Amino acid sequence: MRIAFTSRTPDYRPFAEQLAARLPAHPVLFLANPPPPDAGSFDAVVTMGGRVSREVLLRSSVGFVQTVGTGFDTVDIPAATELGVWVAHMRASATGNAESVAEHAILLLLALSRQLRTAELGLRAGQWARPQGSALLGKVACIVGLGDIGTALAVRLQAFGMHVLGVRQDASKGGPEGVRVFGTDALPQALGQADCVLLAVRASAQTENLLDEAALAAMKPGALLINIARGSLVKPEALLAALRSGHLAGAGLDVFWEEPVDPTHPLLQLPQVIATPHIAGVTDVNMSRSLERIALNLEAYARGAKPEFLLNAPPQPRKPLA
Repeated sequence: MRIAFTSRTPDYRPFAEQLAARLPAHPVLFLANPPPPDAGSFDAVVTMGGRVSREVLLRSSVGFVQTVGTGFDTVDIPAATELGVWVAHMRASATGNAESVAEHAILLLLALSRQLRTAELGLRAGQWARPQGSALLGKVACIVGLGDIGTALAVRLQAFGMHVLGVRQDASKGGPEGVRVFGTDALPQALGQADCVLLAVRASAQTENLLDEAALAAMKPGALLINIARGSLVKPEALLAALRSGHLAGAGLDVFWEEPVDPTHPLLQLPQVIATPHIAGVTDVNMSRSLERIALNLEAYARGAKPEFLLNAPPQPRKPLA
């Protein structure tokens, strides 16, 4: 079985090389993002943020697409299903991804609430005993999205003594113990009560620009925004305006409207913005566990068995699976 590996940047090539070492019987080739339709004949594609379009699937013999992370917004799943291509992702709860991303969200939140950048620069300039930070104890956090990552985040925020609200499409499904759950129709109400808002919802056509001018205006004055989900959830121009006006006190961003993000973008020049290069899930635990689970999925597909965490069921698959 020949495997194509594609990612949003060449920086993930080492992961492809590790996968190749784990699967010596199945050649793995690192391709550009997106993979060119005429790049060759492959049986499977592993994508780490690289786009897998209808065009790529039409002009290839690929029968299986595996995403490295939990997100699958870069794969055209309707086209894959129509063309007989199986698609699987990695459940965040299966690899340590949920815990890793939740930790990173809290890192960003603490750095903002305790004014870490100002404190460090002040110390280097000879200042002492300032600035005064804001404790998480007793504050209200609103998590938008209560999947694996949102649930892991809720547990950790409660451990800091925070009151946690959650927003999900169907509020009747409830949430983690102690979390007050709102439906998406009540998003403005939930946003208005929170000292910090943390985004952990999937990217889709329905969630694009979920936090636009109106939603950001509904947030509590002086609140913090943390986005460890997808950049498409937040309208960047609206966020920039909310930060410049002082309506929001700060933002912690690990994901962006385009990736890699332009480092000269005005948002990244603001001192009240802390940004990281989409590394919330890039930890030793998550990457090693993901590598093994992906290898097992590819081996299952090669022998005609169904991989774990399938996202579709093609009615006429290019390769039937038992």
